[in-house]
Amino acid sequence: MKVLVLAPSLYDTSPGQRFRIELWARRLEGQGLDFTFAPFEDEALHQILYQRGRLIRKASLMAAAFGRRLALLPRARHFDVALLFREACLLGPPLIESLLVRQGLPLVFDFDDAIWVPYVSPANQYLSYLKCFWKTPRLCRISRHILAGNPYLAAYAHSFNPRVSIIPTTIDTDIYQVRSPAAPRDGVVTVGWTGSYSTVQHLDILRPALQALRRRAPFRLMVLGTSSYPLEGVEVSARPWQAQSEVTDLQQFDIGIMPLPDDEWSRGKCGLKLLQCMAVGVPVIGSPVGVNGDIIQDGVNGFLAASDDEWVDKLSLLIADPELRREMGRAGRRTVEERYSGQLWAPRVREVLEEVASGRSRLDHGFSSPQGMPAARPRAPA
Repeated sequence: MKVLVLAPSLYDTSPGQRFRIELWARRLEGQGLDFTFAPFEDEALHQILYQRGRLIRKASLMAAAFGRRLALLPRARHFDVALLFREACLLGPPLIESLLVRQGLPLVFDFDDAIWVPYVSPANQYLSYLKCFWKTPRLCRISRHILAGNPYLAAYAHSFNPRVSIIPTTIDTDIYQVRSPAAPRDGVVTVGWTGSYSTVQHLDILRPALQALRRRAPFRLMVLGTSSYPLEGVEVSARPWQAQSEVTDLQQFDIGIMPLPDDEWSRGKCGLKLLQCMAVGVPVIGSPVGVNGDIIQDGVNGFLAASDDEWVDKLSLLIADPELRREMGRAGRRTVEERYSGQLWAPRVREVLEEVASGRSRLDHGFSSPQGMPAARPRAPA
């Protein structure tokens, strides 16, 4: 079976792609499935896309990328199914997707964020007005099947199309291994956060709590995904994200944190930061927002914290108790192995692709779950 993978970003550059369609493709390639990866970006566009300014150059490269998408259309007949991650083009309406479907290529639509929520990119303010956030309902309607990263997203998709599967964002547990040794190298506990320039505002939520924590206990803050993060009174180590050192960087954490505001966008998040830390045996604390409350069993495989006081108290508890850190780290690793591993979920993706290609896609395919993953009907977004 030949699968055309349509994705916005270059291979191995975007977290959503890497931990969803790219991981699944690695697991399924050679098992009767042949994946052709077609990103919207090329290297030139990727290098400048998230830099401020250079709008004329960006517009020129966007036009060239759209031309490459149009060139795919005559090749559609060579594929059995298209697997779309989020959108075929970074700007504009779902024209390419609609034309592929009109040519008879069945579409499986995968998304891992509340991508229908409008936002303005700080680096591309003017181009943001061409994002066409209204296209998500259209993509749901024309797709033969939808893969949603959590129940909140599935409920949204289900309002437009009954053929929805909940497939969580997953971790390759062969690559993500528990760190050794598990003790702080210099006796100072490292509290770690991983993200990007576009999500660092979530860490800002904790600035008062982290400063209050420093007055109670010594620790260092490690920030992955940005080159600097000044925080008065707190020792901070910040570095840009690098693919080749991602796992070893996470293994330097003693505690992983995932603060989130309680808004529509955050309720659509799939908990990747938690899962990455848990996979390497690092205990986690997260805001009780969206899927975080499904991933974390409070006090067992991590902690949930809803206020500054709770963040300070639970961080203090983990900083002071290395055995609790080890115990929660082991429980977190088990959670990933039993519920969120790519090895577990890739066969379910294959099942969906094969059913769609053969015209047998079932209703509500994914509201039942593999062994160890609790079944749940999604709740509609408020």
